Amino acid sequence: MNINYDLARYKYDMEKCVGCKGCVWVDHIYMPSVEFGIKCASNIYNPFDAYAYVGRSKIGLAVLAGRLDYSDKLLDVIYKCNLCGACDAGCKRNLDLELLSVLESLRAKCVADGKGPLPAHKAVADHIEASGNRFGAPRKNRLQWLSPAAVSQGADLIYFPGCAASYLDNSIARATVEILKRSGQAFATLADQDYCCARPLLDAGLIDAAKKVAESNIRAFAATGAKTILTSCAECYKTWKVDYPKLLSKSTQDMPYTAMHLSEFVDDQLEKGKLRFTRQVPLRATWHDPCNLGRLSEPWNHWEGNRGKFGLLDKPKEYRRGTHGVYKAPRNILSQIPGMELVEMPRIRENTLCCGAGGGVREAFRDYARKIGEKRMTEAGSIAVEAVVSGCPYCKENFNNVRSPSEKGIKVYDLSEIVLMSLAD
Repeated sequence: MNINYDLARYKYDMEKCVGCKGCVWVDHIYMPSVEFGIKCASNIYNPFDAYAYVGRSKIGLAVLAGRLDYSDKLLDVIYKCNLCGACDAGCKRNLDLELLSVLESLRAKCVADGKGPLPAHKAVADHIEASGNRFGAPRKNRLQWLSPAAVSQGADLIYFPGCAASYLDNSIARATVEILKRSGQAFATLADQDYCCARPLLDAGLIDAAKKVAESNIRAFAATGAKTILTSCAECYKTWKVDYPKLLSKSTQDMPYTAMHLSEFVDDQLEKGKLRFTRQVPLRATWHDPCNLGRLSEPWNHWEGNRGKFGLLDKPKEYRRGTHGVYKAPRNILSQIPGMELVEMPRIRENTLCCGAGGGVREAFRDYARKIGEKRMTEAGSIAVEAVVSGCPYCKENFNNVRSPSEKGIKVYDLSEIVLMSLAD
C-alpha cells in the first residue's frame, strides 16, 4: 500500500476531529451570508453529518477497526464527495489535520477490500485501459482536432490537452493552441503516447492503476526531452503537479518537469509583453476557482515521518493549506481585458464552492453534480454577472448542463476562449 493512501496512517487525523464544522462552513471572518456560507458540496446535497468530514472521520475509524460492514449506503457516503479539498483547507486554519488524505484513503481501502469502486467508476477505468481516455472514444481521434503543422518537434514545452478538451470540447484545445501560436511559443504533444492523466482512477481509489498510468505518462514526457508540461485543464494540472509525485513518494520539486496551467502561462506572457489584449470583451464576468487549480494545486511535499504522543511529529512537515493555489494569475488576466468588468462571487479562493462535477461525482451521481452546479450558478446570479469564466473543462460542462431558467442569460466560458477573444489577429 502506498503510504500516502494508507488509511491507518491517518488514524490521528480521524480521532482528533472535534466536530467544530470548520470542514463545512466558510470561516466566520470570511462568511458572506447564511445562503452562501457552506463550502462542503456534499453536505449541501445531504445535510447529515455522515456526508461531511465530521461524520466521515468517525466512519473511517469504524472501517479501519473492522466495526462497520460495507453496504450500499456506506459506499454512497464514501463516494458521494467531490474530494474538492474545502474541508481540508478549512480544518488547516486551526488543527492541521489531513482531511483530504483521509477521504482519498477511504476510497483506496474500499478498493483494497474488494468493495470499490462503484460501477460507474469501474466503467470509466475500463474505458481508460481500453481506449486511453475516460469516455471510451477511439484513441486515434484524441488529437484529431490538431493540425500537424502547429506542432514543433523538439520543443521545450509539451501541451497536454486532457480527455475533455480532446473529445468533449475541442474549442478549449484549439483556443489554447492559438494562444501559444500568437505568443510565439513552440510546443509539441505526446503524439500517439497522449493518454488520460489518471484523475478518474485516483478519484475512484484505484491507486495502483493510477500509478501505472503516471509512470507511463512520465516516461512518454521524458522521451520528448521537454522541460514543461502545459495544460488548460485544472484536473490534469493538479494530477501532474501534485498527484504524480504523491503516487511516486516524491515531492513536486523532485519531478523531471514543471507543470504549468494555461492561466500561469498567459499571465507570464502578458507580463513579458509577448501577448497583448486589444479587442474589447464587454462583459460583466466572474471567475470561478476550480478546486484543482486553486486550493488543491499547492506543491506536494513528500513526508515519511510519524505522529507520536500528543500528535507531535518526529520530522518537520510542511502543510498544504490551500492558500497558495493559482488564484492571482487568472484574475490578473481577466482584469486586463478591455471592456471586461471582473466581480467576485461570495465564495472565492480557498473558500470556493466546487462546481459539482469533480471527485467522480459527475460519473456516478448526476443529480448531485447538477444540484451543486445549480447552487454555484445561483451564486453567480446573485452578483448579476453576464458570464462565468473558469479554467477547467468539467466546470464549464457542468455549469452549461445545469443552468436553471432564471440564469439562462449567464454565459459560461473557459479562460482560453476569453483570452483568445481579446487577442488581435
